[in-house]
This record gives sequence, C-alpha cells and structure tokens, in this order.
Amino acid sequence: MIGDAGQEDWFAHETAVIDEGCAIGAGTKVWHFSHIMSGSVIGECCNIGQNVVISPDVKLGHNCKVQNNVTLYSGVECEDNVFLGPSCVFTNVTNPRSAVVRRDQYTKTRVGKGASIGANATIVCGHDIGPYAFVGAGAVVTKPVPPYALVLGNPARQVGWMSAFGHRLEFDVKNQATCPESGECYTLQNGEVRPIHHPHESN
Repeated sequence: MIGDAGQEDWFAHETAVIDEGCAIGAGTKVWHFSHIMSGSVIGECCNIGQNVVISPDVKLGHNCKVQNNVTLYSGVECEDNVFLGPSCVFTNVTNPRSAVVRRDQYTKTRVGKGASIGANATIVCGHDIGPYAFVGAGAVVTKPVPPYALVLGNPARQVGWMSAFGHRLEFDVKNQATCPESGECYTLQNGEVRPIHHPHESN
C-alpha cells in the first residue's frame, strides 16, 4: 500500500530529503543525500540509491531500482521492475533555453515494465522505452525503443533482442529463441518479439 511521507513502512536515510506531498510505497528504501519531491509517487519495494533526485509528478512502479546519481525529471514514468543504472539521464524539454521558461511544456517519457537502462545512458524526452527493453551503457536514445529490444551507441541503434531475464536472444530458422536462464521461449514476427509463455510471472 502506498502511503504518504509520514508513514513508517518505508526507510529513508537521515541525509535524505523527503518533501511533504509525495507518496512512497511500503518496503521502499531511500539512501544517502537523495531528494524526493512533492507530488512524486514511488511504488512498493523500490530501492533509491545515493544522490538521486525524483522531481514532482514522477511516477515509479513497484520494485524499481534507481542507482546512484540518477535524476528523474517531471514527465518521467516508470512501470514495475524498471532498472535505472548509475548516472543515467532523462531530459524533459526538447529545446531548453535558460532565458525561456518552459515548465508547462514538459514532454513525457514512459519506461515499460522490466526495462533496463545502463549506466550513463541518456534518454531524450518523448521517446518511450518498451517493456523488457535493454538500453546499453552510454547509449543516447533519440527514438522510441521497442519491447525486448537491445540498443547501443550514440545515437542508440538496435542491435538485437533481449529476454525478460536480460539475456540476448538468438533466433533460429523458425524465428524462435529460448532464454538460457528462464527457459522462456520467444517468437520474432513482423519485427516484434513476443513471449510464447511467461513461466516466471506465475512465481
């Protein structure tokens, strides 16, 4: 259950700053020097690392892991089980100027369930990351990333597909692949990867 910042079912280090009016789920931990701003919503069992800033109206689902030095600006929404690597960056204005106020022009970015964003990656606002996609370290995302896609480089380009457990998928002549860790099977059709079944989701 998500409660307000006055409840005791989540943990915040004594150096963390938790503004009034945010919502933090049970079991979530907020570590050293992080700042959770008013209006943000954080799900249950999340781990917020050191020196993280979560801006107003940002939404995190359950079991998200936000590593050190990440800033989530207003307009970012992450679904359940998202991993945000150290120092990855989200923008929220496409044409920022110091002398021009654009607080009412924030562009939204959604990160799908189970997606991972590597260390020092940059996500240019307005480009959604699909469920279970994998953005490599240092990549610069300038267009939407499909579900299960693996993207690398600057600008980020798709170089393959990943399983929900984070393994690269190798498709056979029948356009099927199996995750070596979970045993889950996938099919590639019309440029889209779909799981044939999800045994791990029933656990």
